[in-house]
Amino acid sequence: MNVRKNRRQPLGVLAAVSAITFVLASCHGSEFKAGANSDKPSSSNNAELFTIPPDQMSHVQVFTVQPTTLTRSLRLTGAVAYNSFRTTPVITQVSGPVSRIVVVPGQKVHQGEPMLYVASPDYSQLRSNYLKAKAAYALAQKAFVRAQDLYQHHAIAEQNLEQAQSAEVQASGDLVAAQSALKVMGVADPDALIQGPPSFEVPLRAPVSGLVVEQDVSAGQLIQPGTTQCFMISDISTVWVLVNVYQKDLPYVRVGDQVTIQTDTYPEVFRGRISYVAASLDPSTRTLQARVETNNPGDRLKKDMYVVATVNAGTIPNAIALPDAAVLRDSENQPFVYAAASANQFGRRSVTLGESLNGKTEITSGLKAGDRVIGDGSLFLQFANSLQR
Repeated sequence: MNVRKNRRQPLGVLAAVSAITFVLASCHGSEFKAGANSDKPSSSNNAELFTIPPDQMSHVQVFTVQPTTLTRSLRLTGAVAYNSFRTTPVITQVSGPVSRIVVVPGQKVHQGEPMLYVASPDYSQLRSNYLKAKAAYALAQKAFVRAQDLYQHHAIAEQNLEQAQSAEVQASGDLVAAQSALKVMGVADPDALIQGPPSFEVPLRAPVSGLVVEQDVSAGQLIQPGTTQCFMISDISTVWVLVNVYQKDLPYVRVGDQVTIQTDTYPEVFRGRISYVAASLDPSTRTLQARVETNNPGDRLKKDMYVVATVNAGTIPNAIALPDAAVLRDSENQPFVYAAASANQFGRRSVTLGESLNGKTEITSGLKAGDRVIGDGSLFLQFANSLQR
């Protein structure tokens, strides 16, 4: 089937070329006439006029220029980044070597779930201090209750009761301090240490739920409390898209603008809004960074993925716009259109281009409302023009 299809394709192209050649030959003949000034040098705006015979007018589309309102769309390049408001570094509060790691990047964890274990002599000491403080507090409580009973029966002096009460308060404070030290290390339930066997390992638990996106330590590595980052956890249900805005587009970018995001990886379109615009430009690229927050269904958008963001940046009122096919370029790459001088006479007219939006090109100078311009078929007239010369 593929072989037959490839054989038929040149026949279709040949037929199209033959049709265009026939049309051009017709226009090149005596019916397609140049204006009176064809023997004089001409610029783009003072070009010779070409008369299209009535039977050839069906090959071109002539329309009258009218002001219109254009929706301004900016195409900005950018890359995906983690949502920093939902990304948390996991930093240990325990010193010692890493004895074992129980999670890997790409794995989802829940808050409080162990991520690695540290062989910490500090932990062993704190565990011992807690068990001693708990036993001392229990003993101080019993002594205070006994002293209260003896005092009520006038068996001891008030001073002995006060001493028992002070000892109970001090033991309570020591117990609270020992509990706090263990909780800082990640021990959520210090009372469970009493039932469990003695251990020198302390778990590093996930502070939040999310996806493990980075692992920064390995087994056997010595880590320091408060300084060593072990993992990075991020909730990637939403991500940021950081786009670069050029200086000329700055007036049209605002916080809250709707944005559509596309990538070559997936056919679907992601949608978001601009949540932040930087206060200064990057001195190396002369661009301003804007941040777009978007939902990430299925976790499809990955960090550093290249994307193109289209921003709906307001409208252009009373704009003169032509179909893209109506705008041609000369040998010096200067834009021009074919404008009507009479019912079926046309000549080149230089124009200045503005925004190109949704198949239309804004014309900032060179045309005015009421001008008649060739749209579809302008390329046909350019071919005829070249043959005439």
